[in-house]
Amino acid sequence: MRFIKLLFILLTLFTLTGCLDDLTSDSKDKRSDTSTGGDNAAPALDFTELSTENETIQLSSELLNHDAVVLYYTMWCPLCDSHMTHMRSNIIDNYSNVRFLMVDYVSGTVSQSRSSQVSNGYASLTVLADTDQSLVDQFNATMGTTVVIDDQNNILMNEDYKNGTRLIDVLEAL
Repeated sequence: MRFIKLLFILLTLFTLTGCLDDLTSDSKDKRSDTSTGGDNAAPALDFTELSTENETIQLSSELLNHDAVVLYYTMWCPLCDSHMTHMRSNIIDNYSNVRFLMVDYVSGTVSQSRSSQVSNGYASLTVLADTDQSLVDQFNATMGTTVVIDDQNNILMNEDYKNGTRLIDVLEAL
């Protein structure tokens, strides 16, 4: 019994340590090559991803109809909830010609992603189910990463959300 308690404590500490690493966001640009274009702009590769409502979302199509696309990477954790609540309450409605897409890269399937989305209160947002983590790989993303892609396919921002100030600054400059 004592061994089980010790094992439980060690596993808990190990898990919490891993979470703390993920929760300590920084504002460093996550792009590996920022030499293309002005103002640190780098081109985004086109992608096609399935939403939790089984809608096919293609970046190039979204950029034909919007000034920019914002991707926010969520793990459905309390910090992500805080970021998405702030984004929904203070940012999304102010930029009607920007497409906001949440990226669920942890649920594993479209149906599990939809279940997480609804149970966390985000049924009204469009969530991409990145089941193969191709968007994670493409944008070197982790929890809380926010990517802004303008209508010329330039990546204007690829960094942790923090308090949303940097996102607002980038969107204001569009």
